Amino acid sequence: MSRIIFMLAVLTFAHGILMTPISPAKTTSYKNETVVLLHGLARTQRSLSDLGDRLNRHGFNVINIDYPSRKHSVEKLATLVSKHLEMKSAKLGPRVNFVTHSLGGILVRWLVKQKQIDNIGRVVMLAPPNKGSEIVDLLKRFSLVRHVMGPAFDQIGTDRRNLPSALGPVDFELGVIAGEKSFNPIFSYLLPGTDDGKVSIESAKVEGMQDFLVVPNSHGFIMQSSTVGEQVVFFLKYGRFNHGGSP
Repeated sequence: MSRIIFMLAVLTFAHGILMTPISPAKTTSYKNETVVLLHGLARTQRSLSDLGDRLNRHGFNVINIDYPSRKHSVEKLATLVSKHLEMKSAKLGPRVNFVTHSLGGILVRWLVKQKQIDNIGRVVMLAPPNKGSEIVDLLKRFSLVRHVMGPAFDQIGTDRRNLPSALGPVDFELGVIAGEKSFNPIFSYLLPGTDDGKVSIESAKVEGMQDFLVVPNSHGFIMQSSTVGEQVVFFLKYGRFNHGGSP
């Protein structure tokens, strides 16, 4: 029985979620602003394509980067992202904003820490394991999981020796959106407090962030929410989330 539960947990962690349609957004011109999208572990750029379309409709210059998340360490993946941006340098504009899902947020923190981005603008992280993931702590003990999920997975646990803890506070304009809905009762039982099925709300927080928002979405669906999409746009425009009232 324990083996069945374990395999279900592994398959759930790696499973991609189908995208759902989002509603149109009002267009505002931000033609000089670039937004780089970075997907999460075991996902592809397609998982953020709808969000990218929304940002395009608002006039942002969107660069949706696909990177081999299960093949390399965080350091190597971040370097690949940096090289991709270097090739696009002529189109980046005066500053570069980021919107990330899960592991993508850790890549941005590493790039900033290593001073590989000198013109960073605003950043919105969706369901980031900023303090690491307790699920990683549990599953990385199994060699099969480490083989399937790759080196970066092994780095994002909650131990002080793991990368999230070593990155320290952020010193850029950051808004974090965490989910409080889970479709994975096994993982939620193992996670402390409220969670999105893979990352707890508390683990999504990081010292230095400018704003924080909790939404009723799961880890795999959070980027597909039209409400989340509008909050991402709002933060990129105003440097905070819309908690009610006018900008």
